[in-house]
Amino acid sequence: MSLLKEPDLGTPARPGAATVAVEIDGVEVTVPPGTSVLRAAALAGVDVPKLCATDSVAAYGSCRLCLVEIDGRRGTPASCTTPVEPGMRVRTQTPKVAKLRQGVMELYISDHPLDCLTCPANGDCELQDMAGVVGLRQVRYDEHGRSHADAPKDTSNPYFDFDGSKCIACARCVRACGEVQGTFALTLDGRGFDTKITAGAGESFLDSECVSCGACVQACPTATLQERSVVDLGMPNRTVLTTCAYCGVGCSFKAELRGDEIVRMVPHKDGGANEGHSCVKGRFAFGYASHPDRVLAPMVRDSITDDWREVSWDEALDFTAVRLRAIQAAHGPGSIGAITSSRCTNEEVYVVQKMVRAAFGNNNVDTCARVCHSPTGYGLKQTFGTSAGTQDFRSVAEADVILLIGANPTDGHPVFASRMKRRLREGAQLVVIDPRRIDLVRSPHVRAAHHLALRPGTNVAIVNAFAHVVVTEGLGDAAFVAERCEGYDEWAAFIARPEHSPEAVEEITGVPAADVRAAARLYAGARNAAIYYGLGVTEHSQGSTMVMGMANLAMATGNIGRDGVGVNPLRGQNNVQGSCDMGSFPHELPGYRHVSDDAVRAVFESVWGTELRPEPGLRIPNMFDAAVDGTFRALFVHGEDIAQSDPNTAHVEAALAAMDLVVVQDLFVNETARFAHVLLPGTSFLEKDGTFTNAERRINRVRPVMAPRTGKHEWQIVCELATRMGYPMHYDHPREIMAEIAATTPTFAGVSFEKLDTEGSVQWPCTDAAPHGTPIMHRDGFVRGKGRFVETAYVPTRERSTRRFPLVLTTGRILSQYNVGAQTRRTANVAWHPEDLLEIHPHDAEERGITDGDDVTLTSRVGETTLRALVSDRMPAGVVYTTFHHPVTGANVVTTEHSDWATNCPEYKVTAVQVRLRRPPSAVADAPSAGSRVPVAGG
Repeated sequence: MSLLKEPDLGTPARPGAATVAVEIDGVEVTVPPGTSVLRAAALAGVDVPKLCATDSVAAYGSCRLCLVEIDGRRGTPASCTTPVEPGMRVRTQTPKVAKLRQGVMELYISDHPLDCLTCPANGDCELQDMAGVVGLRQVRYDEHGRSHADAPKDTSNPYFDFDGSKCIACARCVRACGEVQGTFALTLDGRGFDTKITAGAGESFLDSECVSCGACVQACPTATLQERSVVDLGMPNRTVLTTCAYCGVGCSFKAELRGDEIVRMVPHKDGGANEGHSCVKGRFAFGYASHPDRVLAPMVRDSITDDWREVSWDEALDFTAVRLRAIQAAHGPGSIGAITSSRCTNEEVYVVQKMVRAAFGNNNVDTCARVCHSPTGYGLKQTFGTSAGTQDFRSVAEADVILLIGANPTDGHPVFASRMKRRLREGAQLVVIDPRRIDLVRSPHVRAAHHLALRPGTNVAIVNAFAHVVVTEGLGDAAFVAERCEGYDEWAAFIARPEHSPEAVEEITGVPAADVRAAARLYAGARNAAIYYGLGVTEHSQGSTMVMGMANLAMATGNIGRDGVGVNPLRGQNNVQGSCDMGSFPHELPGYRHVSDDAVRAVFESVWGTELRPEPGLRIPNMFDAAVDGTFRALFVHGEDIAQSDPNTAHVEAALAAMDLVVVQDLFVNETARFAHVLLPGTSFLEKDGTFTNAERRINRVRPVMAPRTGKHEWQIVCELATRMGYPMHYDHPREIMAEIAATTPTFAGVSFEKLDTEGSVQWPCTDAAPHGTPIMHRDGFVRGKGRFVETAYVPTRERSTRRFPLVLTTGRILSQYNVGAQTRRTANVAWHPEDLLEIHPHDAEERGITDGDDVTLTSRVGETTLRALVSDRMPAGVVYTTFHHPVTGANVVTTEHSDWATNCPEYKVTAVQVRLRRPPSAVADAPSAGSRVPVAGG
């Protein structure tokens, strides 16, 4: 499906049309201006030896292997640093350059271990390859001279080692760390013979700023940087192209195998989302797929107090279907429902929502997007007409000002963050709106022009203040508004009111008015200004209002419909966009079409052969409330751990305990499974066959690296359950499911496995009018016709700090972990984040007698947990912060039931809490152990 070793053209491509004609070894080739001779030669099919050059980083010119002769020029210039010129004639294989190359290679080999046959990189070492290419047959220098044979080996990183004795100081790793990743954790230290690669300030890789993205490992031409998996298993001999199953970036990877055993994951250079880059999770944290905790056989039990017993697939599915039908018979058709998974493929999600509507006979289906990005769907649909972001990731390279709101890309979306940092290093300006000082506020070679550290819960006030500056100072794009939008005059009159001025909202947000005005002018005055946002926008009681507020701001300034602009949600899970696209909301069929639309229902009724209900079903919070009330009795939970991820854990657990049947389908026995009667084993992404849709609407193929370890694909399991429920549902292959999606969903009309296998990926809408997809939305007009301005009144959250709970808790993610941690906690990523910590400002810590590393109790009006304190000024005084990756602390035990007014997305980002130094066990006989959590029923 893909090459084990992808072509390397030596230097990066240059933009522009191919207009410069040159001749290389008698072969004519035409390339864009600025292209290196080395790359032009590769494009002409002429291989020039190289070591320090690679097409992922800028030319360096240090190894002197790529020397060539050019007619009319003196000497032998390095082809990697020499740009082409019209009419240039290049000779790459002359006796002169051959002798020079042999001499250079002889020097390299004289200071390199001659252990090729036992080296783990044997067969995949560029130094070894180039020695053969230049025809090196002997080394005249003996082993008694100075060498680096005793250089130390750094084995601190859990995934790769650094062997200094094999380093040739080509600096490819240093350049990759800076140019590709943007961390600048590696440097060349020393001069001449004493030159060596150093991590951080002479620290180990693990202790340095290195984020283990793997860019250095991928760039290294020798075995200096080598994955331990290659050392243990040997070099791979085949590859399968697939898609990462972590965050919403959706990176393409080559899963490289030796036989049937996966050796490593290598980012695919032609991946539309990542273009050859990766993060620590996608690159290295795939071991959970073979972890011994995996559930591989179905299990059932009559009561949640019973022990599990393993059963056959037939018995498990019969058990489930009989109970579901009995519950419906006793309590009505609407007494059961399902939650789809944003970690599963589009095809798997599609069949789950189809099962609910066609087999269960209701619309009680929801998805985890309910608790993360449902306000995105609502807000963008109201203003633009479609429930998705406007740009592709490449678009950020054209942005002059980036407005980053409530997102932390270096932790949550690291590969996109690298793109963003690259643009910032080129001169783009950054405005960060976030209570917490994230890394992008100040990090190597990147500094935000403005950091507006607003009070949690005041997003709408500050976006209204931005818009107020635009309107009252005449900074908008009047021509764009007049041609492309509606409702502007009413909105402008609303936003120009004095209560929306930066001066008026300063008391609300805590951000100085002068800073708001300066940031708003910077955004409005840019040639291209882009908005990127995350859960710090959506997980609020006014999440939907804030999304519409950002859309208003973008429309008012004309920042829609071209490269470098737009309103762009950074989606959390790998297929959260796809799960929404597939009809996982109780009010929408696939393609975001309302269930009450007779014409839309008729399309699906015709294909599915059954009548569909026009009334929306229950949302997740409604399911929980109805379960406690006794009217909702059974739930199929597909690949989500709602007992850990959803807010107000006490209420969630009460709802689950009240149900007659809970069915969990997942890889592991998770927190929700404590309340389950049926546990159906799921498949990892390495076993899946289908598609994911990432945050930029990019549909990528997911190809199976191995057969399902459970014996069944998840879409097959769902189909068999639906059939047992009385609705026959069968497909021979997931490509047939995608064909049905394309036949019923206009935005996917042109999508097929065959097209994706040919083109690599496409971004919806993919239709007859856009057969190759749509990277940029709303170019010539909005999906709804004209963009709609919506008044966005600021309404303070009901969750307020009090004397009893004087602090405000907000939550987020960390780079090494993912969501509830079920996958990443079962990998070596725990080396970086073995526990959730509570960040607390030094003032708040001192006031409570808390020092760094102390165990503290975190309490809200609904629950209590204990965790370790990290005293940090990243948060402003009065605000504390934690992650939610470890169930032992369970941060959501303290989050409340408050939610977005339009979508019920929980208000995770604002919880009034108190933090106290945990009393020693001797002081309280029944004190909870460290890391324990205590739900408090009621309020």
